[in-house]
Amino acid sequence: MNEQSTVHSVTYDLLRTLKLTTVFGNPGSTEQPFLQDFPDDFTYVLALQEASVIAMADAFAQVTGRPALVNVHSSAGMGNAVGNLVAAWHGNTPLIVTSGQQHRELVIGEPYLGNRDATMLPRPWVKWSYEPARAEDVPEAFMRAYAQAVQPPAGPVYLSIPMDDWKRPLSGFTRVRTVSDRVAPDARRLRAFADRISASRRPALVFGPEVDRAGGWDAAVALAQKLHAAVYGPPLADRTSFPEDHPLFAGPLGMSVKTVGDRLAGHDLVVVIGAEVFRYYPYVPGDYLPAGTELLQITGDPGVAATARVGDSLLGDPGLAIELLVETVAEGSARSAPEPMQRPRALPQVPSSPLTPPEVYAALSRVRPPDAVIVNESTSTMAQQVEWLPTVRSGSFFATASGGIGWGTPAAVGVALGDRERGVQRPVVGLIGDGSFQYSVQAVWTAAQHGLPIVYVVMRNQEYSILKSFAVLEETPGVPGLDLPGLDIATVARGFGCLAVDVKTTEDLEREFKAALTAGTTTVIVVPTQPQKAML
Repeated sequence: MNEQSTVHSVTYDLLRTLKLTTVFGNPGSTEQPFLQDFPDDFTYVLALQEASVIAMADAFAQVTGRPALVNVHSSAGMGNAVGNLVAAWHGNTPLIVTSGQQHRELVIGEPYLGNRDATMLPRPWVKWSYEPARAEDVPEAFMRAYAQAVQPPAGPVYLSIPMDDWKRPLSGFTRVRTVSDRVAPDARRLRAFADRISASRRPALVFGPEVDRAGGWDAAVALAQKLHAAVYGPPLADRTSFPEDHPLFAGPLGMSVKTVGDRLAGHDLVVVIGAEVFRYYPYVPGDYLPAGTELLQITGDPGVAATARVGDSLLGDPGLAIELLVETVAEGSARSAPEPMQRPRALPQVPSSPLTPPEVYAALSRVRPPDAVIVNESTSTMAQQVEWLPTVRSGSFFATASGGIGWGTPAAVGVALGDRERGVQRPVVGLIGDGSFQYSVQAVWTAAQHGLPIVYVVMRNQEYSILKSFAVLEETPGVPGLDLPGLDIATVARGFGCLAVDVKTTEDLEREFKAALTAGTTTVIVVPTQPQKAML
């Protein structure tokens, strides 16, 4: 046995083999034995708070198409991370999240910084949670974690590793394996689905986030065009899987049971591919489906299939399923043309002061480069963003999959780092509400440190506008804590090393946005806006 061979060196060799050479983290004392003598061929991405660490890694993994490795502090640090771990779980992002555990000699006495019941803390938001029984098992635990993370449905996993394990002697680890990350749908059931789709008089298609994650964008367009079917955006989607400027795009479904049911009226068959049926919120009672309407669902996630309130489900990779459907469904050119999405795009004749969100989005639509990627966490203006800044390319829209805020600002960092990793140059635009920005504002420090060309446009309406919309809907007047006065966002952003500017007019916004595209670093543009009632 080589005297220099330890659990530490053997594990790093395995991580190289698995191409896990970027570590997203915020180090603690129990993590330092893992990070000691950090290799030159690895990259450490430091974020200043663990929730930001997870969101950066989440978006990085989505963009690169590979699992991401995360290292956060035991117990308290992992607790900080859980909020955005929920988003990774719902977004089926393969993350390997690790944290240190106290020295094995001390664990039985509940020492300071000990991770009590370590494997319980991240549940239920991980697919697998494990603390190796022996130091010698650490490399194999990473191998299993990798396999668990990438197999469908993909998702985060967690390892707790005692800090003294890393220096234990270990001769090597040779049982490196590969696993499949796609599962084909059952051919007979798919054929039955295809027959029902072909027989439909007026089908509707709903393409969810799983489609874009599976690389099914082009196949989705081909299927819609062959069927001559209307395409709706699913509720609260974290990825966009169909071009929102396409003539067959009929707009978002809405969010509530009633809204979704009303939107689907007139369709005899709804085909939901790669999405939940449905992500409902808030509760507004209505019919899950209109009378006489049937529903088919295709998803790669058994849990998503099991929790559907209506319809018949088929398990399988959505990308593969769509490709097979394109080959088997009958041509639908005889169907009447579906009504395209209505885009009224009404703007005031005289510019508002402060600007309205549609005015902001209209200005951005004039200067947004065609290859720009959008990360959206302006929750009260999502409908206006689809109207004015439609997603037209695969892999160019990202939002939180969980509903919790504080994901978007660090996720934009992960997108930009993922693009840099794969040699792609495109602008990254973060559309962030002023309330959302505060949850993870420290993430812009990481963006500035890495010189990432991100343009954050922060709409400053001085309130939690989405919550005020919910208060009206839920008839809950007098809720405290919904106003946000006194935030100087530009000054804070400059303090973290970013370029930052306040603008008041669309002319100023367009000028500063174009300047930010060539600044070579991170820019935060703060725009005072009028509160926007959310379309619920």
